[in-house]
Amino acid sequence: MKIMKFGGTSVGTAERMRAIVPLINTGEKVIVVLSAMSGTTNALIEISSALYAGNIKEAGSKIESLRAKYLDVVNNLYTHEETRQTGREIIDNHFNYISGFINGSFTRTQEKAIVAQGELLSTTLFHLLLQEQNINSALIPALNFMRIDKYGEPDIYYITENLKRELENYPDTNIIITQGFICRNAFGEIDNLKRGGSDYTASLIGAALDASEIQIWTDINGFHNNDPRYVENTFPVRELSFDEAAELAYFGAKVLHPSTVNPARDKNIPVRLKNTMEPDDPGTLISRKQTFQDYKAIAAKDGITAIRIKSDRMLMAYGFLRKVFEIFEVYRTPIDMITTSEVSVALTIDNPENLPDILKELQNLGTVEIEENQSIICIVGDFRPETTGSAPEIFEALNTLPIKMIAYGGSPYNLSLLVDTKNKVQALRLLNKHLFKEQK
Repeated sequence: MKIMKFGGTSVGTAERMRAIVPLINTGEKVIVVLSAMSGTTNALIEISSALYAGNIKEAGSKIESLRAKYLDVVNNLYTHEETRQTGREIIDNHFNYISGFINGSFTRTQEKAIVAQGELLSTTLFHLLLQEQNINSALIPALNFMRIDKYGEPDIYYITENLKRELENYPDTNIIITQGFICRNAFGEIDNLKRGGSDYTASLIGAALDASEIQIWTDINGFHNNDPRYVENTFPVRELSFDEAAELAYFGAKVLHPSTVNPARDKNIPVRLKNTMEPDDPGTLISRKQTFQDYKAIAAKDGITAIRIKSDRMLMAYGFLRKVFEIFEVYRTPIDMITTSEVSVALTIDNPENLPDILKELQNLGTVEIEENQSIICIVGDFRPETTGSAPEIFEALNTLPIKMIAYGGSPYNLSLLVDTKNKVQALRLLNKHLFKEQK
């Protein structure tokens, strides 16, 4: 069994939805995970924000605008008028549900129920398309089996047992459709796996069912060696190890959700990144196979805050770093990079939600400085200590730019640098020019 996830751009128009059908209807048993149509999640968040702020007129206008967009999709997606009418009824049901919040109180918890309508709509409309084409398929609600615990982490046992129970109802059905991104939390409320979480859904499903392969279909030919939004003449990387892909995804490569790799790696299930616009392109295969190469790819992550703690108490002392890490643990804030000297420690975080409280406690340990608007640049390649390495070329490429931090030696395939976000694009272009000049 394969898991096939299609992102927002892959289901973004009626034409794109129809193009998916031959990709999944091959006679092989597949579970199809769909995101919301592109632009829908943002629109639903805007509607929720207007409702929360009490801007009823604005919310109503945005609801009707999005409804009109979906009615247009229905008119173009289906061939028969009878199916179109069913599609319109589906649209009305979902948007009447959203409109129902206009006349009542609205909470942030209800926002997640509204945002979930995007995935519920895309899957229901796509299932109707398959029914119109007389293709045997089933639609199973992710809300029946996908759950997170009180810490926001997937409840693996619950997911596995309830997903298998759902599938027992369709033993002879080759195409199973479900929603990505959405789930229930430990209290049974509608929740989600955060932005990009449809990839994570696909990986969790694949791991639960010991799938043969997890396919992530987007609008690009897999991982590129650099960010094509900022750098010209990038090219696909055809093979990556799980660890290399995890580094690139975590440090900013938008083609894959960072959490996707872990469930697949745990079960040794290959992940293949494919392009729905160019389905014959091989894309990128992520597996346990490790092939060392000077440089494979570069990614960048914005929204980074650097924190520096300086204290004479750190000199020749033990336990100081433990005290620092405990503060971040209390506030559930992950650390990305860390460097130390004899009297100071510098680290970075990407979630500033609890930063004021963290700073207040860190000031009990020493002098604290912060620097916002930073970016981490991650370079994946061969950085094994027993090889000659190519790190000097990296610093030669960036010798005109200030580097704030360096993380090197913690991994045999990753070197990370911290730069001002204003210098990020220039850094990516300089690295691309120096590190990939002989590759195509």
